Amino acid sequence: MLHWIRDNIALFGVGLGTLFGVLSRFVMLRSDYRQYPAYPHGRIIHSALGLIAGALGAVAVPALLDKDYTAITFLALAAQQFREVRNMERNTLTAIDELELVPRGAAYIEGIAVVFEGRNYLSILAAFLTSLAVNVAAWWTGIIVGLLYLALMLRFRNGKTLKDVADIELADIKLDGPNLYVGEVYMMNVGLNDNRRIIAEQGIGFLISPKSDDAKVTLANLGQRQAILHDVSTRLGVYRDDGDPALLPLAKLRLPTGQLGLLVLPRERDPEKAMKAVTGVPLLEAAVRMPTEANRRKGSVQHG
Repeated sequence: MLHWIRDNIALFGVGLGTLFGVLSRFVMLRSDYRQYPAYPHGRIIHSALGLIAGALGAVAVPALLDKDYTAITFLALAAQQFREVRNMERNTLTAIDELELVPRGAAYIEGIAVVFEGRNYLSILAAFLTSLAVNVAAWWTGIIVGLLYLALMLRFRNGKTLKDVADIELADIKLDGPNLYVGEVYMMNVGLNDNRRIIAEQGIGFLISPKSDDAKVTLANLGQRQAILHDVSTRLGVYRDDGDPALLPLAKLRLPTGQLGLLVLPRERDPEKAMKAVTGVPLLEAAVRMPTEANRRKGSVQHG
């Protein structure tokens, strides 16, 4: 076996690189409470794309070592195809979003689409590094590099969540006639007695206090607020039907402090589970802002 590997080191590098490219895509592919990608067909689609990405990254190494620089064109073609993957995810999620009782919102959808595109590039990189290690060093070096890459993927695959930028606490829901408050945050006017009764019985209130001035801007983003409402409603259900605007979960700012008042109406009224759901909401890349860092810089701001 070792003799065959030494005689066919380039072929072994391509095979091993492709394997680690597929594995890296597989460990990043999870169907969680959002049930996306769907099982099994959605996962089959993205696993196949991971196989294609791994093969492209692995084949590029022996081609470049043989000074066949046209191999770069295949990587450029792959980048174009994976941009189409991003468009596919965006279009699919946008179509599904119209049927949600609590929509994801455009910012959340764009964030998911970007992640699906980016993870294919990570599969290419895994295959490329593994194949490069095999061809430049030794076959066992490629295995070590591939395993280290997978370990790094598992360590850093999760981004920041809401609890990293804000303090979250349960808050009382108060009804002053038709006026609804969560803590000291005014939420809305509720006209019907039946709606007020349902909110008093089923509602759970939260106060989300930003830890920094940057976090205040992030929490003020409408896309981030909609992502919070959607995630909590997905995990705990929502006590409403289509055509009940007064029972729609709501997030409103307390302008003097930047606190975010959150009202949710879960099907399963469990404050402990609701707290876990809120703290685990992912921070959207499109919502993160750092104005304090920008204000500290001197001179013009460079983009790109």
